[in-house]
Amino acid sequence: MNLLHRVELWGDRHHPRWMDIIRIALGIFLCIKGVQFVYNMSELLARVDANLPMPEFAMVVLGHYIFVAHLLGGILLVLGAYTRIASLIQIPIVLGAIFFVNSSRELWRPFPELIVSLVVLLLLVYFLVAGDGQWIIKTDDKTGR
Repeated sequence: MNLLHRVELWGDRHHPRWMDIIRIALGIFLCIKGVQFVYNMSELLARVDANLPMPEFAMVVLGHYIFVAHLLGGILLVLGAYTRIASLIQIPIVLGAIFFVNSSRELWRPFPELIVSLVVLLLLVYFLVAGDGQWIIKTDDKTGR
């Protein structure tokens, strides 16, 4: 049994039911952040471009990737489908938010975005390892519905 299979087996055995509620809330939060990103895309991409200069086309592709990944990944997390993949595509975005967007802001103001980004990163790493849990949308194997 390889390492990936053992991690998946451990995640299936050690997943409390209340973490499914947190997974659903995290998915909803990421969907909301994806929509907020669209409204503030030019400002946020300008911050990234100030720290890491990129060609204009690469910035457009990056912006669309962030929006689609947040929206699709959030929906997948809510449904509990492909949770590990959804978490994996979110982690680079949240790391970028921590290093490029939130690092220049004040750390200890009320509801600091850096702390929220760190909590989201920790939850995404947890769901990458633990998986979807017991509350997921499944199809009936016999009827295909």
